[in-house]
Amino acid sequence: MIFETTDEIIMDVAKRFKKMRKIKNITQQDLAKMSNVSYGTIKRFETTGEISLHSLTKLCVVLDCQDDIKALFKNISFNDIDEVIRYGKA
Repeated sequence: MIFETTDEIIMDVAKRFKKMRKIKNITQQDLAKMSNVSYGTIKRFETTGEISLHSLTKLCVVLDCQDDIKALFKNISFNDIDEVIRYGKA
């Protein structure tokens, strides 16, 4: 098993997002206009990985990858029966 730091995970997400944006041939400026997310926010996200979930969701809608956001925490795996019971009560 390979362990990654939170910073490595965040930067990997930002890198993949940037690649997707470029594949779709959309500039940061155009994406800002299309999503109503500031150019500075997009630039910061792609360089540092920092972004709010709200802004990231807006960007994903424009890039037609909102299903990736919607899939977060969807596939829940349980370690034991107690977790299953707690899940049923939540």
